[in-house]
Amino acid sequence: MRVDLAVIGAGPAGIAAATEARAHGLSVLVLDENHAPGGRIWQAIEARSAKDDDDRAAQEAVRAFRASGAEARFGATVWCVEPEGRVYWSEQGRARDAEAAQVLIATGATERPLPIPGWTLPGVMTVGAAQIALKTGGLVPSGDVWLAGQGPLLLLYATQALAAGGRIAGVLDLAPRGAWRRALAHLPGALRAPSYLARGLAWRLALRRAGVPWIRAAHVRAEGEGRLERIRFAAAGGIHVRPASLLLLHDGVIPSVQITRALGCAHLWDEGLRCWKPATDAWGRSSLARIVIAGDGAGIGGAAVAQLSGRIAALGIAAALGRLAEAARDAAAAPLIAARARHLAVRPFLDALFAPLAIEPEDDTILCRCEEVTAGRVREAVALGCLGANQLKSFTRAGMGPCQGRLCASTVAAVIAAARGVAVRDVEPYRLRFPTKPLTLGELAALHEQAEAVEPQAS
Repeated sequence: MRVDLAVIGAGPAGIAAATEARAHGLSVLVLDENHAPGGRIWQAIEARSAKDDDDRAAQEAVRAFRASGAEARFGATVWCVEPEGRVYWSEQGRARDAEAAQVLIATGATERPLPIPGWTLPGVMTVGAAQIALKTGGLVPSGDVWLAGQGPLLLLYATQALAAGGRIAGVLDLAPRGAWRRALAHLPGALRAPSYLARGLAWRLALRRAGVPWIRAAHVRAEGEGRLERIRFAAAGGIHVRPASLLLLHDGVIPSVQITRALGCAHLWDEGLRCWKPATDAWGRSSLARIVIAGDGAGIGGAAVAQLSGRIAALGIAAALGRLAEAARDAAAAPLIAARARHLAVRPFLDALFAPLAIEPEDDTILCRCEEVTAGRVREAVALGCLGANQLKSFTRAGMGPCQGRLCASTVAAVIAAARGVAVRDVEPYRLRFPTKPLTLGELAALHEQAEAVEPQAS
């Protein structure tokens, strides 16, 4: 299969880019692991009743994508992308491939882990996972449900759960007390996007009206025999113990960079979010000629920014492939670029207000869940001379499990940095290689069968 554009990810950025690209006559293939468009942020948007203007706008974007004529393959797990534009994925137990003139990576964001003691107990999960369960299965929290951490998603999920009839025992705010002072310097810029601030205040007000306790806390622990039974935390000068049947953790989101790292794209350190992100220009072009990146995978901005970035990237791709004159590209992109800048004006404020938590995991706290590597083992490896995450693989196998470091990369790097007494950006991150997702030999063999099927018969 040959196409002008292969899009990896059918979230806001991916479907906006596909729709825009089709409007300029490009052939488009969209690949996504989910079974419908929308990504995580618009999960199951077609099956849900619209609750506000944001939902209605999302549904309209999905309808436009469905009508665009782009070829969409859902349940498709991309496990390799070559710099020359060939994409490999698995679908219904068979590996497949396609050749694209340009590849747009729109894989979104990943939740930053919050490795507190006991976070691997059954009954402890992330806020993002709970939100997916709410959107896709209508599962609302009941019993002694606690939220702990910080960030807009924590507030959003809490209000969504309450609106759906759920119960929340309390919210443990782990943000340091001085965060608002750091954020205050960025408030004038944030006022260019007042809807974000108004939304956050409305969420806090909704929790207050519902009588949900909001507790400034620290040193949270999940405890129980075989599963979560209680939480322990410090607050108001004392130690408190509360019964808990479900604990939801959240410490913001970071760009998903597995594919871009495996490709060898250049990356930059984001000091505000303390994470790596791909280096891109205004059109989303990476350091590799055929690879373009859009949405939260290029830098956290939210759904509106992702949509705009997807459209801008598609205009750049159309021009690069000769389907659009540069003057026409610039004219069409100008209002989109201006709108994106307005939405992004709030990011310095949010990044300062919800800066990543400075968690120092206890020695017996697991960091790499796949290989069950604790913080203590990481510190022992550093004491023996381990300098970075790639060396750590030899010492402990951390990052070598099925998730290939998606869940542990940021915390492993932070623990290594603290043990060495250096900045996190000075710790070499995991060196990723394809396949970035688990792949069976049977799936791989299907590629050989396809190649044999298209080879000409010998005369």
